[in-house]
Order: sequence, then C-alpha cells, then structure tokens
Amino acid sequence: MKFILNVLAVSCLYIATVWAQAAHIGFPLAGDTLHFNTNFTFQLVRPNSIQGSTEVGIAIGLLGCPVSQEAVCPSPAGQLGTILFTGQFTPTIHPMAMIYENFTLTVPSADFFPGPGRAQLVVARLHLIGAGPAPILELNNITVNLAN
Repeated sequence: MKFILNVLAVSCLYIATVWAQAAHIGFPLAGDTLHFNTNFTFQLVRPNSIQGSTEVGIAIGLLGCPVSQEAVCPSPAGQLGTILFTGQFTPTIHPMAMIYENFTLTVPSADFFPGPGRAQLVVARLHLIGAGPAPILELNNITVNLAN
C-alpha cells in the first residue's frame, strides 16, 4: 500500500511539473478575425518555472474548419493545417516577468481554405524537462475567424 501511495505521489508531482511548463497563445485572442494575405502577430507565452526547460522548437499552423452547424474544428493532434512557421522558440523575459516570443506571420490567400469562416490556429511545442531529460510535445490551439 505504501508503495502505491509513493508511486501516486511521484506521478502527481510529474504531472504538476509538466502542467506548470505549459505554454499558451497570448494573441491573437480566440474569436479574433484574421484577414487573408495580411500579417498578424502571434505570441507564444511560456510560464516562469522553477524547473528548467530546454526548448527544441515549434511549428505554427492554420487549419480551416469545415463549414457546418457544428462548432467543432478538427483535432490539432491529427493535423496542423497550413504551416505558417517552423523553427526555434527563444522566449525572453519582459516586464511583469512574462516570458514570451512574438512572431510576425502571414495568413495565406483564400486558395488554401474553403473560404471565409472559422479556422484553428495551432502551435506544437517540443521541449525537454528534468534531469533525464523527458521530451514533452505540447499542442495549443484557438479558434479564429478568417475574412477577406
């Protein structure tokens, strides 16, 4: 019984550590409208943490959602859509102890999408944590609107 409690405690600590390292999309905000063939700023925020994290890289994609009555976009685990950026994630500390990096990206032309409507902005972040280290693939997404 004591062994099971120890394993459970270590598992909870590992999960809490991974969750504390989770990044999120600062902007655009969910529901914002992005226009075809136009630049926008994408911000990826990483929380400040006691445990170090070694960044490996990110991929940012834009995936059109099917036109239907349902408000469900495809899972980002299955596809990222049109890739807008791949490369290093090198966040820096800014005022208020925020750690983030901004990227200037361009929404592709309407030819890549079924037309104006909902789309999913997705970021896949690979980083290493712990002494092992352990690889963590993290997916974040928000739903935005695409317009001409």
